[in-house]
Amino acid sequence: MVYYIKLTGGDTINQRKYWAPAVEKTHLILEQIAKEPGKLKLMDLSNRLGIHKSSMFVLLHTLEQLGWVGKGQNDAYILGHVLGSLGHAFLEQFDLKERFLEEAAKTRDSLQETIQLAKLDGDQVFYLEKVEMPSRVRIVSEPGMRFPAHATALGKALLAWSPEGALERTLHDPLEELTPNTITSLTRLAPQLKAIRMAGYSIEEQESVMGFCCVAAPILASDGSAVAAVSASIAVHKWNETRDKAIGEVQALAKRLSLSLSIH
Repeated sequence: MVYYIKLTGGDTINQRKYWAPAVEKTHLILEQIAKEPGKLKLMDLSNRLGIHKSSMFVLLHTLEQLGWVGKGQNDAYILGHVLGSLGHAFLEQFDLKERFLEEAAKTRDSLQETIQLAKLDGDQVFYLEKVEMPSRVRIVSEPGMRFPAHATALGKALLAWSPEGALERTLHDPLEELTPNTITSLTRLAPQLKAIRMAGYSIEEQESVMGFCCVAAPILASDGSAVAAVSASIAVHKWNETRDKAIGEVQALAKRLSLSLSIH
């Protein structure tokens, strides 16, 4: 089967005149890997896209050396770190932080809790913005701060949507222990991340800071990758009564922000 893509603005002779077939093939390869990360090998991609295996080898080798793709288990291909960097650059041009400040204020007012925005940076979450609820007890995170991803709801939400194989490349045992509740091994973390992806949200109960619990959900790009995440931080004494409402509100916020990305 041979795949073709539709040209933006119409398929005209002039546009085809300046068409670069190698770039089109690269686009199609990345598109297929994004749909099924960690599942397609060289011959799978060759057969699916109708590209000769020798040409496919050259394209994949080049993409791998440049960091656009990588190899997961059984030599199946996954998206590479360069695409993550480009995704963050994409967000910056549409100013996700500004959109977050508008939308998160509604969530804060509904929950009466502090709402945060963060992205994944290696094995850490990098806090981008926060809409704070005035309180005598303040959340320790501030824009520009970093926390170990495995110990936060934000980090877990982002790790759960990482490409296959990324977890093992990014995190290594033993994981840093911030509180007695912190998960410190990949053996325990990996199944939790699978459950988080199934549920659509993550929870952290005093794993990063004693006295606070969090719920987070990913902001997804049109290809299904997580480009950032949002969370609500809740004092432990209010957790049981607020938990279910917080899950719904945070997921709704993440969906609104995901939608705002898809329309650009």
